[in-house]
Amino acid sequence: MGFLARMFGPAAATRISATDYKARFIDGKEAHTLVDVRSPAEFASGYIPGAINVDVQELAQKMARIPRTKPVVLYCRSGSRSGHAAHMLKDAGYSDIYDLGAVGGWAATGGALKKK
Repeated sequence: MGFLARMFGPAAATRISATDYKARFIDGKEAHTLVDVRSPAEFASGYIPGAINVDVQELAQKMARIPRTKPVVLYCRSGSRSGHAAHMLKDAGYSDIYDLGAVGGWAATGGALKKK
């Protein structure tokens, strides 16, 4: 068991790389909800197409926007807030949660970012 798992318990989400996300959910057309948990200003500066923005600071109040019936994929700027959001969703009863981590990882693999 890793240090973080010993300190904070098991991971709330399955880590997914940008390449695996693209293959499974984009190219494979698997239904999912993609959630950007950054602030609205960060979201407007560049987000993964198809993402909804639910700031992690408001996630508890806006969780109803995220369906429980399909996988949820989370991302943020560095991976920290998406990890925190994953724990919040798991505690609320969500089970099929994936953490894409940093939006920069998506961009680094050639993934497009859309701007508002």
